[in-house]
Amino acid sequence: MNYFIEGLEGSGKSTLAGRIVREDAGLTAYREGDYSPVELAWCAYVTPGQYREILERYPQLAEEIEAKTAAEEGRRIIRYTQILTDVPGFHRDLEQYEIYNGRWSREDFEEVVLKRFGRWSGDGGVFECSMFQNIVENQILFYSMTDEEIVEFYRRLKQVLGDRAYRIIYLEVGDIEKSITAIRKERVDEHGNELWFPLMLWYLENSPRGQADGLTGMEGLVKHLDHRQRLEKRILEEVFSENAVIVKAKEYELQEVMGRVEGQ
Repeated sequence: MNYFIEGLEGSGKSTLAGRIVREDAGLTAYREGDYSPVELAWCAYVTPGQYREILERYPQLAEEIEAKTAAEEGRRIIRYTQILTDVPGFHRDLEQYEIYNGRWSREDFEEVVLKRFGRWSGDGGVFECSMFQNIVENQILFYSMTDEEIVEFYRRLKQVLGDRAYRIIYLEVGDIEKSITAIRKERVDEHGNELWFPLMLWYLENSPRGQADGLTGMEGLVKHLDHRQRLEKRILEEVFSENAVIVKAKEYELQEVMGRVEGQ
């Protein structure tokens, strides 16, 4: 069996993924920034030519870059966020090679996502926010897709997955603003300066959908995340009903959740 752990930011996906893996040593966790067979978040997706240019641009990091790179069907996938460095502009530079935030056309983006899910054939994976979060954020905020268009995309994804053994465990957040306030306090640097919240607001407010709908500040973020959660639950109910379990974030017992998953 494979498990996809989904839910909004701050819902406890990392915690649940970790607990599941600790319960079964035969499982492998794939988190954001890892080299995953299905997800490309926080990874640069480049051609061989672009890869050579990056190595030439950062010779002092070449060895680390090579160690964090995987080759895949004519592309190189660089886990650049796992490279700790004070080289100015390195992470911002490699961010431009991600497939998210409208950097690719909608058609090319969907082709990459569907192709990678279709090629995946592994077992025993625990995937943290690999099926919804980054994909749906991109579709809503940067492609301005309608809910119906996004649901239809996931119908195609379901067909691509075929009869693979997987379950989606969705952590539903009750009070979104309270959850966001909590993680604002957690995701800070050593001096207490907020890291995650300003970045999240920047992407929201500067995205095509954010600007068109006037989504700003905490109010805009909560409105967006409420819409996203309702949409993701709709996808689960309409497309993945036989593969999904929805539980209240941080209000569950692990054995109960796994019992519901296994009982499907």
